[in-house]
Amino acid sequence: MSQAEVRQEWEVRIAAYRSSGQSATDWCASHQLQPRQLWYWIRKFKTPKASVTPSSRWMAVNMEPFKEKESALRVRIGSAVIEVHQSFNPALFSEVVRTLQTLC
Repeated sequence: MSQAEVRQEWEVRIAAYRSSGQSATDWCASHQLQPRQLWYWIRKFKTPKASVTPSSRWMAVNMEPFKEKESALRVRIGSAVIEVHQSFNPALFSEVVRTLQTLC
């Protein structure tokens, strides 16, 4: 008997045991089997075999270079917060600060 046939036979036996409502000991005694055989096959079916699982597929991944977040300066004026980066416009920053000082 091939491995596939033995495996199929035990699948049928386990299904019959589970649907019988009997204890493992009683079911095995009525089918001339050892309970340890039944438990072995039940455990074996719980653990998937590598050959049964679908094969792995590889997928291309594009890794862009990691860009560190540039540091920023946070300026609080009242309840407003201005985040200033290295490439800020000093004239615009001054206008925003003056406006916020009058409003806040």
